[in-house]
Amino acid sequence: MRNTMTQDEKYKMMTEMPIPSLIGRLAVPTIISMLITSFYNMADTFFVGRIGTSATAAVGVAFPLMAVIQALGFFCGHGSGNSISRKLGSKETGTAEQLAATGFFMAIFLGLAVTVLGLVFLKPLCLILGSTDTILPYTEKYLGIILLGAPYMTAQLVLNNQIRFQGNAVYSMIGITTGAVLNIALDPLFIFVFHMGIAGAAFATIMSQFVSFVMLLVGIRISKCIPIRFRNIKLNKERLSEIVGGGLPSLFRQGLGSVATMTLNLAANPYGDAAIAAMSIVSRITMFAGSALIGFGQGFQPVCGFNYGAKKFGRVREALWFCVKVSTVLLFILAIVGALLSGSLVGIFRDDPEVIRIGTTALRFQCLSFTLNGWIIMNNMMMQTMGKTGYATLLASARQGLFFIPALLILPRLFGLLGIQMAQAVADSLTFVVTTVIYVLVMKGMRQEEEEYRCACKQERNDIYCKSIK
Repeated sequence: MRNTMTQDEKYKMMTEMPIPSLIGRLAVPTIISMLITSFYNMADTFFVGRIGTSATAAVGVAFPLMAVIQALGFFCGHGSGNSISRKLGSKETGTAEQLAATGFFMAIFLGLAVTVLGLVFLKPLCLILGSTDTILPYTEKYLGIILLGAPYMTAQLVLNNQIRFQGNAVYSMIGITTGAVLNIALDPLFIFVFHMGIAGAAFATIMSQFVSFVMLLVGIRISKCIPIRFRNIKLNKERLSEIVGGGLPSLFRQGLGSVATMTLNLAANPYGDAAIAAMSIVSRITMFAGSALIGFGQGFQPVCGFNYGAKKFGRVREALWFCVKVSTVLLFILAIVGALLSGSLVGIFRDDPEVIRIGTTALRFQCLSFTLNGWIIMNNMMMQTMGKTGYATLLASARQGLFFIPALLILPRLFGLLGIQMAQAVADSLTFVVTTVIYVLVMKGMRQEEEEYRCACKQERNDIYCKSIK
C-alpha cells in the first residue's frame, strides 16, 4: 500500500480492514516510538547516574515539571486529535481543519507561559518539586535549561497525536524516534566529553525535542494529514469545548501524575537522597515497561474514533477486547520478568546498595499489580476517544490522583518506607475496580446509542421507500 492515502482511502481502511491487522498496522509504529522515547528517558537517568546519587535524584525531582509540559501537550493534542478522528469518521473535513490549527497554536501559547513562569520562579519551583539542599543545585541547573524548550515540546506532542489519530502512525514514529535516538547520542557527548554535567543532559533533551518538532511539521505535509493553517484557528465556544472535552482526561492524567511524583519525592524526602533516587529509577523502569502498552493503545485510539464517528459500534467493542486480551498476556510476562530481575534492573542505573535495596522492593510491589493496567488503560483510551469526558476524566484521575496520592499520604504513616514502596500497587488495584464499574455503564450507554441509530436508519429507509412509491 502507498505511504500516503487520500481521506476517502483512510476512511475505508479504518472502517473496513479486519481489526487485528488494522490495529497491528497502526500500533507497531506507536509501540516503537513509545519504547524509544521511554528508553531515552531511561538513558537520561542512566548517564546522569554516573554523576552521583544527588544528580540522579534531581532528574526524578524535575520529572513533575516535564509531566506538566507533557500534560499541556497531550491536552491540546488528544483534545484536537480525538475530535479530528471522529470528524473524519463522519466526513466533516472543514471542522477537522479548525481543530488541528486551534489545538496546535494553543499548545505553543501554553508552553510559552510555562517557560516564562518557570524561569521567574525557578528556585521556589525546585523546592516545591521536592529538592533537598544537596539536590537543589542540580535541579536548578537542569530545569533552567529544560524550560527553554517548553513551547515546541508541547507543540510537538500535538503534531504527534494529530498525525497518529489520522491513521499515519509511521510518520509519527519517524518524528518521535529521530529525536529520541539523537538524545541518546547527545547525552554522553555533552555530559562526559564536553564536561557539561547535568546541564548537558538538559541541552541534549531540548535539542532533540526541537528536531522531533521540525520533523513532525514536515510529516504533516508529506503524509497528507489535515493541514495546520493559522487562518483556521477558531477560538469559539464549540471548537474550544471539543478540545477541552477530548483533552481534559489527558490533562488530569498527566497533571495528577506530576502532583503524584511531587508527593512521592516529598514522601521519600525523610529517607534521604537514596530513597528519592530509588523511587525515580523504579518510575522510569515501569514507565518503560508500560510504554509498549501505551503505544499499543495509541494504535487502538484512531480505530475507535473513526468507527465510533461512523456509527460502527461493533467494531469499537471488537477492537477494545482485542487490545485488552493481547495487552494482559504481555503485561503478565513483563511482570514476572520484572519481579525476578528487579535488583539487577535498579542496579543498572545506580550502583548504590541502598538505592538498589529500596528500589528492588518497590519494583516487586509494582509488578504485583502491573497486569491490571491493560484493562485500565484501554478503557480509559476508549472513553476519551469516544468523547465520554466525564467517565474518561474520572478514570484518568483515579490511578495517580484519587488513589496514589492518598496512599502516599496514609501508608507511610502506617508502614514507613514500605508504605511508599507499596503505594502504587494499592492504587492500581483500586483503579481496576473503578474501571470495571465505569466500563459497565459506558457499554450500557453504547448499546442504547446503537439501538437509537438502528431505529433512525430504519425510519430513514421507510421514508425513502414511501417517497419512491408516491
